[in-house]
Amino acid sequence: MGKLRRPLMVLSIYLIFLALFCADPVWSARIKDIASLKGVRSNQLIGYGLVVGLNGSGDGAGTKFTVQSLVNMMEHLGIHALPDQVKVSNVAAVMVTADLPPFGREGSKLDVLVSSIGDAKSLQGGTLLLTPLRGVDNRIYSLAQGPLIVGGFASSGAAGGGVQKNHPTVGRIPGGGTIEREIPFDFAKMQDLVISLHEPDFTTAVRVTDAINKTFGQKVAFPSDAGTIRVRVPGDQRKSMVGMMASLEQINIEPDSKARIILDERTGTVVMGQDVRISSVAIAHGNLSVTIKEKSQVSQPAPLSQGRTVVTPESKVDVTEEQKRLIVMPGGTSLGEVVKALNAIGVSPRDLIAVFQAIKAAGALQADLEII
Repeated sequence: MGKLRRPLMVLSIYLIFLALFCADPVWSARIKDIASLKGVRSNQLIGYGLVVGLNGSGDGAGTKFTVQSLVNMMEHLGIHALPDQVKVSNVAAVMVTADLPPFGREGSKLDVLVSSIGDAKSLQGGTLLLTPLRGVDNRIYSLAQGPLIVGGFASSGAAGGGVQKNHPTVGRIPGGGTIEREIPFDFAKMQDLVISLHEPDFTTAVRVTDAINKTFGQKVAFPSDAGTIRVRVPGDQRKSMVGMMASLEQINIEPDSKARIILDERTGTVVMGQDVRISSVAIAHGNLSVTIKEKSQVSQPAPLSQGRTVVTPESKVDVTEEQKRLIVMPGGTSLGEVVKALNAIGVSPRDLIAVFQAIKAAGALQADLEII
């Protein structure tokens, strides 16, 4: 009897693993990956500055605002100079941008992006001078300064030729900005937490609500609309708002979305969602190729004759149409079956765009068709 139990146990374990691996996996995502807390977001900063230390690749003499900015800066440093007397090619005027993260505190560092606005050839090897970064309220929130990191280079010769790699007129300064003013936001005193979905959907909002209520064991979440869920903070959690938000972020749910097909006609890219379905339809696709060859026939006269040489153009036109089979797709066909059937008739990505547009026009495509 013992000898019989062992094979049965091994067989049972094998069947369990087989069922687990063969079952359709349920895709889930954390709330922190599909939603964000309302009011907690980054803010854009912008400033105007000068990059110095360039090796002759800065703005040209015709860029007057660069010269004026340099003169103004020298005046603040106690050096008097006239714009007509300043002719440099090692300075470039730039726009400096950065994102002020939520809960950013004074003294924290920011990464800044530096972009040329003049006719500078390259910012390689340059150093950004002290630049104030302002918000939309025109208040200074950060100061930026430091050497640039440029992911490219440009080199040219006196005759006009040259070599360029990537984009040398844009650079970054990791940690080059310092936060000088904070945006007031008291997270600990919030009475309710409002969660905003990145992709509003009624089904996803209901699933998020049910998952939150199940996690906390009481009804604390209420969906306001397709993109907003309001979470009432229980009394025992008010002293640990950070811990409650951390628990909310880690809740896994299965997001839902509309069936959608994205078509990019410029690159021939086609992206289809898993819920795309089509009704019963028959598809045939054929490519028409027209080839035109031009050549000239030269007619030479006989020796010592009074004739002349005549050139006669001749055109040869060939028309070829590829014959494709008619493919019938039954109603409710899934994404995998659609792709397999279209591949069987030799449809290229660019032709696939025309095929889907035709299916949509026939009313057989049960999905949104978006062309970007």
